[in-house]
Order: sequence, then structure tokens, then C-alpha cells
Amino acid sequence: MADKKPTCIIVLGMAGSGKTTFVKTLTSYMIEQRLSIYTINLDPGCASIPYPVKIDIRDTVKYKDVMKHYNLGPNGAIVTSLNLFATKFTEVLDLLDKRSKETDYIIIDTPGQIEVFTWSASGQIITETLANVYPTVIIYVADSAKCISPVTFMSNMTYSCSIMFKTKLPLVLALNKSDVVFPSFAIKWMTDFQSLSDEIEATSETYGINSRLTYSLSLALDDYYSTLKAVPVSALERTGFDKIIKAIEGARVEYETDYKVAYNKLMERKLETDREKASSSSRRAQSDMEMDIGMHLKSHGLEDSADEEDEKLDIDETDEVKYEDFFKAHSKKVKPKGQAE
Repeated sequence: MADKKPTCIIVLGMAGSGKTTFVKTLTSYMIEQRLSIYTINLDPGCASIPYPVKIDIRDTVKYKDVMKHYNLGPNGAIVTSLNLFATKFTEVLDLLDKRSKETDYIIIDTPGQIEVFTWSASGQIITETLANVYPTVIIYVADSAKCISPVTFMSNMTYSCSIMFKTKLPLVLALNKSDVVFPSFAIKWMTDFQSLSDEIEATSETYGINSRLTYSLSLALDDYYSTLKAVPVSALERTGFDKIIKAIEGARVEYETDYKVAYNKLMERKLETDREKASSSSRRAQSDMEMDIGMHLKSHGLEDSADEEDEKLDIDETDEVKYEDFFKAHSKKVKPKGQAE
């Protein structure tokens, strides 16, 4: 893997889903498999990090200082910290570039307040910048124990789907805490619509109107499940991580064949649109300038005399040769400073 770019893994998850423990186990498992990893922490509000980290946002931005200085609450301080860090992200890319040849995976841990990263401008900038340089995969960590009811299950599925649409990147669903509740029921609901429909009907009295909404969403997301890579894991008992790595590699191939191609086409269309806008603006500016000059000459009675002057200023071919010979005889080559003549 040393001759290709490392795979960038952005780990997202709701607070309490076991996201940080998942990152800890993933990094230790990869190290045991003799894989080279580069870890980045983007959570400025965490008290401690239970895994070795190469780049830590807390070394660049002090979360509590941001909160005091701007008089912000916790979430506002996290957003502002990410915004400040995003302005330095080119330096992060430089560091990654220096290590890319000897790195297999870049693992990025994000804030537990998931919406702070996924729906902020800084989160979008960081994600798009990474995806433009490296094959990038999203891992969404869900708590299996909280997916027992079809309503909370559908909440997690809807959120994961929205993340995939927002980032436009391949997504792997890590059904964490399988040691507490093994998510076989969730996998069945994804692959067998009738079983989910039966469960929604069985719990309709408990959840009322939410059951009808869940049923409607399940119909809408049925096609989404067909391509979703869902893997049961236990970050605590370290199970399922061999399958997670296989899912990540499959998502990388998907990135190369589908997402990167679509992204390049999107950028080409954007550049073409920008060029057309620039060309149109230039033509309008030139037309306006010519109109202004014409109106100025006409207002001063100089329009005819200007045409006459143009005729008088014609240079014949003999004069052009003389000027070219003069330039060759008296000009010198441009050389870098400090270089001898």
C-alpha cells in the first residue's frame, strides 16, 4: 500500500454511541495488523484522548479560551474552534503529504456533537479538502442498543443518509455495542422491508404518529439500504474490526470508481461555468468601455479626427524591421539574480 495514497477515514457518531472508543480500538487493531496510521483529533472539547494522536486541534485552538473570549456556549465554541482550525488546514495537508508515502490510513475523530461538524462551513471545508486529495470514507458509528425500536433505528438511518448526501462520500455503518445487543434485527430490517413493516405495525400503539412517519421513511430509504455497508462491531470487546477494514477497502474502491469521477465532472462543470461568467463579464466590460469612449469622442467632436490620426500612425513593414533589429541589438537576456552574465 506504500505506493498509493492513504485512505482517509472520517469517523462520525452521536454522543454516547462509543465513537471515541471505536477510534481507539480501530487504531490499536490496525497497529496490530502492522498497518501505518496517522491520527487526527478534531474535537476541541474532549478532556482526554485514549489513543496516540499525531495532530490535535487542542494544540492549536484552546476551546475554553474561545468560549470566554467570544462569550459562547459549548456548541458555539466548538464551531468557532473548528472555523479557526480550518484556516490552518493547509498546514495539516502539508504534514500529511510528507507522511503519505509511508501511511496506510488517516483516521480523523470528530466532535460528539455531530451536527457541529457535518453541518458547519468548517466541517464541509475540511471534508471536501481531504476528499479532493485522498480517497475518503465516512464511518458512521451507531449504538445498536438504541436501535431496538424501529423509530430510533429510522432516526439513525435518516441521519446516516443525510450525511452521505451532504458529504457525497461512501459511507460505512458501524453498528457498535454488539456485545450489549447484537444488531441482527437491524440488518434484517435493512434487507427485508416486510420484517420492518411488521415491527412498525406491532409498535404503532406505543409510538403513534411517529410510526406512520417511520413507515414512510422506510419506503424512501429502501434503495439506500441496498448499497449500505453495515458491520456489527464491539469497540469494547474488539470484535468485527476485520470486517470494518474490508468494508473500508470496498468503500475506497467505490470512491475511486464512482465518487471521484462524479466529483471531477462536477469540478469541470464548475470551472467551465466560472470561465463563461468571466468571459461574459469581460465582454460586457469591453463593450461598456468602447461605448463610453465613443460617447466621449462624440461629445467633444473628436470622433472623425481620431480616425484620421489612426491613418497617420500606420507603420510600414520597413519600420517594423528597423524596430526589431534595434531591440535585438540593445536588449539582454533575463537571468535570475546572482547569476553571472
